[in-house]
Amino acid sequence: MMRLSVCVDALFRKEDFAQSVRRIKAVGCDAIEFWSWWDKDLDQVESAVKETGVTIAAFCTKFISLVDAAQREDYLEGLQASITVAKRLNCQQLITQVGPELEGVPRAIQRKSLIEGLKACVPLLEQAGMTLLVEPLNTLIDHRGYFLSSSAEAFDIIKQVNNPHVRVLYDIYHQQIMEGNLLTTIKANMQWIGHFHAAGVPGRRELSSGELAYDRIFQAIAEAGFNGAVGLEYFPEHEAEAGLEQVRRLEAFSNHR
Repeated sequence: MMRLSVCVDALFRKEDFAQSVRRIKAVGCDAIEFWSWWDKDLDQVESAVKETGVTIAAFCTKFISLVDAAQREDYLEGLQASITVAKRLNCQQLITQVGPELEGVPRAIQRKSLIEGLKACVPLLEQAGMTLLVEPLNTLIDHRGYFLSSSAEAFDIIKQVNNPHVRVLYDIYHQQIMEGNLLTTIKANMQWIGHFHAAGVPGRRELSSGELAYDRIFQAIAEAGFNGAVGLEYFPEHEAEAGLEQVRRLEAFSNHR
């Protein structure tokens, strides 16, 4: 069953983590995610999760380049540290970015490093029973210079890695900016997608803002058989609870209350 996950670091920026989780739970959302773990009080995170009963859908591994082969060992060390934290927090998915494009290095060489790096992650992921989520980002507005922006390239990379522990994080906000054609792309590649992110376009505000019909998008994702988490990763213009309530009323989620 598809469920909502709320990104604490985005919707509740600079607010107390435990209190933010309580607010999320009070609205009726039962899963959270966040970006970095290394700058958080993990005792507080663990306590807040136990107190509220929410689950952690995902968080990020260390931001170390996968396209730079010289950083491979550092990346794997960061992944192992992240896996250790994920086990402690009963989280089964880790989000990874791939790093900025390297100047003066052919793109094919960087892509080869990315694929080989992900393959090197597989034994760690298999042993831990975890999934690594590779995230394409938009390079037009938010992440200029980032290596991976095309969903088609991301899916092709995942196919070459060819392991169920490595999947794509399909960020609807980023891909609408880069290429559109969301529903067709999602339906054709659902087997390679492990997680979704959502935000209003343009502006990265509430889902009710902007040009996207999220009610139809979420229905299509549910109809395609996705039973993972949809992460809400936007910067609220209004009170966070109001936006969360709006999303929970959408048909794809209201049917599962």
